[in-house]
Amino acid sequence: MSTDGDSSAFDVAPCRIGRNSLKWGKYEGKDILPLWVADMDFESPKEVVEAAMQASSFGNFGYGRCPDSLVDAVVERCRILYDWEIEKSWIVWLPGMVCALNVCCRVCRDASQVITQTPIYPPFLSAPGNFDLVCTRLPMILKDERFTLDFDSLDELFTQPGDLFMLCHPHNPVGTVFTREELAKLSNWILERSLVLCSDEIHCDLILDAAQKHQPFASIDSLIADRAITLMAPSKTFNLPGFGCSYAIISNGELRRKFKRCMSGIVPDPPAMSFSLTEAAYRSGEGWRTNLLAYLTGNRNFAVEELKKHSKLEVYSPEATYLLWIDATKLPISNPHRYFETKGVGLSDGRDFGAPGFLRLNFGCTRSLLQKALDRMDHALSELS
Repeated sequence: MSTDGDSSAFDVAPCRIGRNSLKWGKYEGKDILPLWVADMDFESPKEVVEAAMQASSFGNFGYGRCPDSLVDAVVERCRILYDWEIEKSWIVWLPGMVCALNVCCRVCRDASQVITQTPIYPPFLSAPGNFDLVCTRLPMILKDERFTLDFDSLDELFTQPGDLFMLCHPHNPVGTVFTREELAKLSNWILERSLVLCSDEIHCDLILDAAQKHQPFASIDSLIADRAITLMAPSKTFNLPGFGCSYAIISNGELRRKFKRCMSGIVPDPPAMSFSLTEAAYRSGEGWRTNLLAYLTGNRNFAVEELKKHSKLEVYSPEATYLLWIDATKLPISNPHRYFETKGVGLSDGRDFGAPGFLRLNFGCTRSLLQKALDRMDHALSELS
């Protein structure tokens, strides 16, 4: 699919039924539209598809190594898109973000706790327990219809040096893009307490509001960078989650060596093809990404407008991601997730994010599919009136 200068090309998406798709396979054989897992329906940039075809036609699928040209592309991307100067040696390759979150917890397995904010992407809540670590959940707060950190609660929290603070930035599921001022305030708090920072920035290229720009947490200053593990990947941006290619950026040499030791013998390298597809996306996918953002912004605005017609739903317009956070706690039902499933719409259950009664809607799909799902939700809500 070519999308040069035309976001309407996203109105067409490949049929994923019968393709071993996690997203579509969950409800295969049922009349339920899947708007749950964070996986877009769109075809990846044509350059990525061509790179996959070229790699397949070669016919050898042996072990791979990251080419120097891809490392250069990551360094260049950080400089151009985020004004962040990084060194090649800081990059550590990983086969996925979930395992990266678990490695971060393993790095800090002697900590007294892992601190995170709710609602939050479920592996943030499950990873600490894999290493018998306490997971301290701090609810986010609403300010002017925007979720942010509760700094008063942070100030009251007892911590010990070496505890791990895990941030999702931009935030999944609420879509907040933390400002430089918010990050600087959090940075001071982390430094005062000598904590370790894990910043999951996998959605950093999906900023929907043109006035905003992603600020990598570790780029605030060298002091916080020295305590930071930044996680990035092409997977959400260019729709490559099934190829397992992510990376950590760690400037502190001792912390980086510890991170690698915690990976040793457990975490495999990404496959050779994923390196090729990542480089194709980073070097040739910017036109596609620009059009994608325009389409996703249209989807977001459409979904927010439609759902806000229902007084018993609170809908929060995301500043980034293709994920919409919905408060359904005012509905006269005990399980909104299950209710909408019975009405033909498969959403993510807020319970998994630490927020029972909430829902997450994935609008990374064609406008027509989104319209159909919203119509079904509208009908389901009318039945509750």
